[in-house]
Amino acid sequence: MSFVRTRDGAHIYYKDWGIGSPVVFSHGWPLQADVWDDQLNLVAENGYRAIAHDRRGHGRSTQTWHGNNMDTYADDLAELIEQLDLRDITLVGHSTGGGEVARYIGRHGTDRVGRVVLLSAVPPLMLKTPENPEGTPIDVFDQIRDGIRKERSQFYLDLTETFFGANRPGNQVTDGNKYAFWLMAMQLGVKGALDCVAAFSETDFTEDLRRIDVPTLVIHGDDDQIVPIDAAGRKSAEIIPDATLHVYPDAPHGLANVPGFKEKFHEDLLVFLKH
Repeated sequence: MSFVRTRDGAHIYYKDWGIGSPVVFSHGWPLQADVWDDQLNLVAENGYRAIAHDRRGHGRSTQTWHGNNMDTYADDLAELIEQLDLRDITLVGHSTGGGEVARYIGRHGTDRVGRVVLLSAVPPLMLKTPENPEGTPIDVFDQIRDGIRKERSQFYLDLTETFFGANRPGNQVTDGNKYAFWLMAMQLGVKGALDCVAAFSETDFTEDLRRIDVPTLVIHGDDDQIVPIDAAGRKSAEIIPDATLHVYPDAPHGLANVPGFKEKFHEDLLVFLKH
């Protein structure tokens, strides 16, 4: 397996498929690089170099006790990009990964970045505050932490219902979607899981979004029950200087894995890569 070693000694696992201009994928919580396999294969088959890593604490990467925060996640991404000497990258971030991408640019700029895709991403801020009334109340995130502490296995399986929209009439969510999610989630350490909830929910990415000075595609489902579009995708598209918003009617948070929505995302991704 392939790893990069970070400045604090953590080992970050990554997969690297294909040859061509690099497309780097950042996954959502509580998943890992494998959630991107369909997209990695897609872009590699179409002449790109597809790369995805397991965030620290997740998957095959080191389960560190410290450093499970958005600044360190972004710096880990920078280590990966610099050690592989990637340039003219398309950064693709889903959910928490969208925050990681935004914070990477906020801290490291766009010298190595050509374009950005934010998919069902958490920026600018998930948490409800007086200044962000569209956000999600802190009680919701406290309930997530309680679920992890009490019985994380069942919590993660239950979470698939809203993550994929399996609780909606006429959905095409399969048991395979749910079991794959559960398997990946169970490889996330408890400490990393708890810390990452705070990282994705309480980090304000507004200033990071303002620093994105490359073409950006924002994709969000209007039935996202995890990261509601009005608090996230719509706002991000307004803040980023050169952003295009694609709203997927009735699409859930995990749209890249659900039949019907996945094919639309693949089409839009390939068009944007050739733009």
